[in-house]
Amino acid sequence: GCSKELLLLGFSDFTVGRYIEATVTNEEELLIAPVQPFSPRKPKIIPDSQPRKTTVAGPKQKRNKRRWCSNFLPHYTIPDELRKCVEQQLDILTFQPLLAERLNLDNYKANFSTLLWLEEIQAEMDLKDYYMSGVTLKRNGNLLVLEVPGVEEGRPRLVPGDKVILKSQVYLEHIIEYIAYVAEICDEDVTLKVNADFERSYNLEPMDVEFVHCRIPSRRCQLAIQQAAYLGEKVLFPERLVLQSPQAIKTQNTTEHCAVDDSLKQSSLQERKHWHSILQLHKYQHEGAGESTNVLLFLYFFGKFGETVALKQRDGEFFNPVLNAQQKLAVKRILSGECRPTPYLLFGPPGTGKTVTVIEAILQIHFALPDSRILVCAPSNAATDLICLRLHQSNLLQPGTMVRVNAAFRSAEQIDDMVKPYCKDGDDIQKALWSRIVITTCSSAGLFYQTDTRLGHFTHVILDEAGQASEPESLIPIGLISEADGQIILVGDPKQLGPAIKSKLAQTFGLSMSLIERLSSRKLYLRDEDAFGSCGAYNPLLITKLTKNYRSHSALLALPSKLFYHKELEVCADTSVVTSLLNWGKLPRKGFPLIFHGLRGSETREGRSPSWFNPTEAVQVMQYCCQLAKSENSAVSVTDIGVITPYRKQVEKIRFLLRSIDLADIKVGTVEEFQGQEYMVVILSTVRSQKVLIDDEKYSLGFLCNPKRFNVAITRAKALLIVLGNPHVLVKDPCFCALLEYSLMNRVYIGCDLPSELEHLQK
Repeated sequence: GCSKELLLLGFSDFTVGRYIEATVTNEEELLIAPVQPFSPRKPKIIPDSQPRKTTVAGPKQKRNKRRWCSNFLPHYTIPDELRKCVEQQLDILTFQPLLAERLNLDNYKANFSTLLWLEEIQAEMDLKDYYMSGVTLKRNGNLLVLEVPGVEEGRPRLVPGDKVILKSQVYLEHIIEYIAYVAEICDEDVTLKVNADFERSYNLEPMDVEFVHCRIPSRRCQLAIQQAAYLGEKVLFPERLVLQSPQAIKTQNTTEHCAVDDSLKQSSLQERKHWHSILQLHKYQHEGAGESTNVLLFLYFFGKFGETVALKQRDGEFFNPVLNAQQKLAVKRILSGECRPTPYLLFGPPGTGKTVTVIEAILQIHFALPDSRILVCAPSNAATDLICLRLHQSNLLQPGTMVRVNAAFRSAEQIDDMVKPYCKDGDDIQKALWSRIVITTCSSAGLFYQTDTRLGHFTHVILDEAGQASEPESLIPIGLISEADGQIILVGDPKQLGPAIKSKLAQTFGLSMSLIERLSSRKLYLRDEDAFGSCGAYNPLLITKLTKNYRSHSALLALPSKLFYHKELEVCADTSVVTSLLNWGKLPRKGFPLIFHGLRGSETREGRSPSWFNPTEAVQVMQYCCQLAKSENSAVSVTDIGVITPYRKQVEKIRFLLRSIDLADIKVGTVEEFQGQEYMVVILSTVRSQKVLIDDEKYSLGFLCNPKRFNVAITRAKALLIVLGNPHVLVKDPCFCALLEYSLMNRVYIGCDLPSELEHLQK
């Protein structure tokens, strides 16, 4: 990269100063130099006078007949007046003055309806920027493939099932319009399902391409907020806590509930003592184990003692023998449900064992409350599949107990083989309701509104990764709960990645705030050390905050704990793991597993891709990976290294370099791909070197001005964190400035010259 230093020449009675600037490059940078100059895609200009057109319908969508939904999903048409306000940049309050008021039950539906429409209008406008003109489709076997630069970063944002319009070039004032559907997205290749005749006869003719916004998720959200009124203030705007009678009382040795089958309690005293001693032994041996260790032990016990666990649970034991006190308290509170229908919040900061706690809670509810019907949701398929997989691995659930409901267009290839058997019954929405544990995404939970499902069918709704769902999205599953006696459990961390909202207007008026974040700011849920000092500073009937971190070295945990978690995070990680790299040869300071490597590289783009990459940083990432995994005394395995960068093009370039040195097994991805994951070593490439960040804010990319993305990125590492970036750019961001100061004070900064505001810390 580039570095600028001041050279002082001292003479007898004067001193001469000159700045010397040096730029260092190497051969590897040439390997990933731009293939062709960046040429922004020119938006397709739609002429005022439209020629005659013939529309050819796309293939009929193959939908399982049993999935057919009887009730019609309303259209919730976007009002023309609102669209005019946005397009002409008029005052939005002229359309909906209620947006100026504080959110309450009276303006709830009107405000969120408007915000959802604003987001849809923005999505439509964004898609128009990516219309393509005169492009040629590729063939992949019998399928046609459209190359869409930038699609991996959501530019444009496409998902399987979206509609695409392919238009022939104008011939004799006539065009033919073919309706296609997105079948699969792989890198920048979008595979399309089109009319069979067109698929066979297409002969590389140039086509114009228009993308069509899919309104179904938004319409489901609109329906959910319409239904939300019956939930009332106790759920949406709780002011005070009215305790209900416990559903089940769980003590260390007993679980009491209303409908107890005495035959389930029949086991010999000797058997109970034997099982209890095994649990206590392993609890003692693995005290302080992290979430990954918890899962391994959890699976070990179920694999070995699966036949007896369900029986013994009736005597009050926890399924997972290594839960800590906070996790056990959360499970007990969820099981008792005394706060219902007011939502119970489970905060899970990084590495605190949130998933393990959720799995335990689901199993406890299922076995302790025989009449329970549990709906488990998350915003993403990845998070939803993980819960299904963990429950499967417990070996506790009988066939037919659990079902996984997928979106109609989800490809079977994207589903884990262990999860697939649970998806079969999910194809039939009515049949899925027969299962006591239903797992699906928040959006797909909207299918139950269209099947005459009785509102209140589910006794428990558990929403995982609740911080990533917008409030209307969260309401889709929550609206299916019993308003009188149902229990809502929101699980997540409002300090990590939030909902992805594109409309600045919708963000300004609150759509980017998740339900768990909004509730946590209400007085009832606030931190109160005076009242609840002995309970972690929060009302234990309403909220449990997990603070024992089983992932990271203390040096890596200190800063995020200070910036985001009131310095509450406790270091409980396995010492042998997190201290394993304290003597690595490249550490600026032995015993402190952090490197901030300042690089003044140059960022660039290539071809028609809008994504940025930084060759200098990419090469430095490769060198660190090589030093870690390929030296004589390899410090770590390739599978223990994760590389995080915010831009898909940088991901692509780093992967290319790693393949060239046989390190292709190192995971490289964006922040979103790393949430919920952990690695021994994390290398963070920030990419940007310009002080003007084009498009970053608009498309929610990059790390700057995004504390939640920063928090996720720096909390994935167990034993070593390496940050690469330009300090002259990063210093402008409060979070990165704090990281730079922390690195300088602990003498772990290396690399280029520092900005003037930080130079005093280096002396």
